Amino acid sequence: MDDAPPYWTLLSVLFSTQPLTPTLAMTLHQAAYDLYRKGDSVGQVAGDLISGKVHNLRKDVHLGGITGPAFEAEIDTERGSGVVRFLLTRQGLELMEARPPPPKTRPPLLN
Repeated sequence: MDDAPPYWTLLSVLFSTQPLTPTLAMTLHQAAYDLYRKGDSVGQVAGDLISGKVHNLRKDVHLGGITGPAFEAEIDTERGSGVVRFLLTRQGLELMEARPPPPKTRPPLLN
């Protein structure tokens, strides 16, 4: 995700009991984006500093001029347990869908 847009373009946090770092925000974004694309209800989120579940609330949220699908995450971090409610912005979804898929690597040929 090195070439991904900044996290504040991708998601908007509605409520959080834990401070969100850029890395944590991008981890939540990726888990939610995967759920959104697959149409799944619940997914795991895991990383060096986080573990938990992300729930697709299956509804759109409108906050001023920002709209998008809503998600809730129950997370455990080095600072303790928490809940984060957020939405994926329509602008962020459009940017992610416009990105080309990562190149598939081919296994090395054996002689």
